[in-house]
This record gives sequence, structure tokens and C-alpha cells, in this order.
Amino acid sequence: MSAWINGRRGAAIDYRDRGLHYGDGLFETMRVRHGAVRLLDYHLERLFVGCERLMMGPPNARLLRRELEQIAATRSSGVLKLIVTRGVATRGYRPTGREKCTRIAALYPLPRTAALRIPRALSVRLCAMRLGSNSRLAGLKTLNRLESVLARAEWRDARIGEGLLLDSEENIVCGTMSNLFIRRGSLLMTPMLDRCGIAGVMRRWVLEQSSALSVRAIERRLRWEDLARAEEVFMCNAVAGVMSVGQISRRGELLRPLQTDAAVQLRSRLAAL
Repeated sequence: MSAWINGRRGAAIDYRDRGLHYGDGLFETMRVRHGAVRLLDYHLERLFVGCERLMMGPPNARLLRRELEQIAATRSSGVLKLIVTRGVATRGYRPTGREKCTRIAALYPLPRTAALRIPRALSVRLCAMRLGSNSRLAGLKTLNRLESVLARAEWRDARIGEGLLLDSEENIVCGTMSNLFIRRGSLLMTPMLDRCGIAGVMRRWVLEQSSALSVRAIERRLRWEDLARAEEVFMCNAVAGVMSVGQISRRGELLRPLQTDAAVQLRSRLAAL
């Protein structure tokens, strides 16, 4: 793993950084393929939207893009994580507006399962952890990820690949590290993210691809009953791409979606990127 801070390799983080004290910042986790970041434009658009919503001074767009492209070019494949914090400041919650953002980039080897492109279907469980609602932060990939941390700590069974998270009203929102899609006939559905959850760049890409798959994509509230009626379920994120779901468990109840049609087509399209 290699790391760069404000463009400098091996530099140190200032202990006064608001990202450390308050989780005051955003991050992007990006897939590097053939020495380039896949869907880089989508990642940067989401990052700058997040900076605006957090009222945080953004990094220089041209400089940031150049840094990410140069870092990605050092490895044919991998995972590039970018963290942008509000920057160094004195103690206290209130930002002064004079902070200068900190850029942290780390390049990791590709996880073994992604590197080998293992075509197995995911085994998914329903988590006990519930997501809190906050429309101001909904959709953003902020540094505050304790809900996902606690949800992921619920199981150690290596056969389970992901966990599903609900909100306080029992609506399905997302996975601990992915977005959810279910298909019934020609209707492709994904949870609304207006109250909580992260709007992933792969989720955006899948929604844009839906017309080419001859399905109608909609965002709506989804519950366990919708999963039970689904013909196909898949999950997605920027690193792993599109992952078919083979079974979903909840307190002894087990669902086994039988089809993988849309996921197979999406993976074929993604391979060209």
C-alpha cells in the first residue's frame, strides 16, 4: 500500500485535522483497471457535490484529477481510496471557513476475490443494526461510517458476503458496502436514498444502463416482502462491480432468487470500461 497526503508521498497527518476529530470530510473508493480509475468522472462529481453540501472548501479540481490519474497509472489494477477532510483547525465544532482541505490518497492491491473475478453468488444476511435518518447527509459518502462498522461486526462467517441494512421504519436501504437492486419482470427497483444510505457511483451507472437492458428502473421504498417476490437480486459497488445474490437470510427465513439475467448483462457491459 502506498499513500500520498496533499500530493506528497509519505507525508504525515496533522493531529489537528478535523477529519480525525469529527469525521469532518468525505471519501471515495475507486477501482483501478489498466492503470486508470474506472468511472472517475462519477467519483469526482459526487465528491464535489458532497463538499458543497457540507459547506466545505473543495480541492482544486484540475490538481486533484491529475493526482489521481498519476497515482492510478502506477498500478495496473488496485483500489484507490481518496479522503478529503475540511482540514486543520483549532479545537471546536464550528468551522471558521478559513480551513484548507486535506487530500489523502492510498493505493491498495485489489482484493483477491475481485482480482480472480470469482463468479459465485453472494450470500447476504439481514443486519440487526438500523440506519438513522438525516436528509441533510443522505446519499453522501462522509467519513462517519460507524453504522456500517457495527453492522459488519455482526458476523464472522466467511460464507456471508454482505449484510443488508434497514432504516428505523423497516425499509431496506443498502448493504454495509454496496447498493441493492431487485428485478421483477421488466421492473428494476432500488431503494430511495433521501433519508439515509450512500448513493454509490456504480448504482448511478446501473440506473443509466437500465434502458439498454429493456427494463424500467425506479427508486422506491423496499421491504422484505419485495425481496420475497423478486426474480433477481444483485448488489453493486465501485470496486467489486455487480454481484448477483444467491440467498438472503433473516432470522431463519431464507430467500433464493433464481435469476441472474440483468446482473450478467451489466457485468458484460462493465468489462468494457
